[in-house]
Amino acid sequence: MISHMTCDERFIALAREFDYDIYGENTAGGHYAPLIRHHDELYISGLVPRMNGKIHYPGRVGRDLNMGDAQAAASICAMRGLALIVDAIGSLDKIKSLIRVTVYVRCTEDFVDLSEVANGASDVFSHVLGDAGKHTRTTVGVYQLPKNAPIEVDMIVALRPSAL
Repeated sequence: MISHMTCDERFIALAREFDYDIYGENTAGGHYAPLIRHHDELYISGLVPRMNGKIHYPGRVGRDLNMGDAQAAASICAMRGLALIVDAIGSLDKIKSLIRVTVYVRCTEDFVDLSEVANGASDVFSHVLGDAGKHTRTTVGVYQLPKNAPIEVDMIVALRPSAL
């Protein structure tokens, strides 16, 4: 039963289900940190849908990508963020609350279903983290993202006192 699984177990099961190889891809591409811990919060830099050194679903939503592709790209970004957290603190079960998520969607000027695209990330957070995965969210349509990526996701996370 999924309700009896830990956050870490749900994360690993979801990565296997979608065949996501999200480990080893979370290094910074410049002079910034992928993750900063400040007291009981984690600030996660924007993550694009990269696996095995390659951007998955490159292009522009509404022209090169349909809704399903865009949501899949958003889910890869979310999984990469969760993998980064595991690398930093050892367990997703140490998360008290996913406070804030921002989803950037590289899209055509007439594409308006931005929130539906962002649901690809939010659904991952809800599934893996349960109640701790409820978050505030902003979704923004943009002209360009790094490396021809269609989606970029950043996060702010609060940790449980026992994780401090």
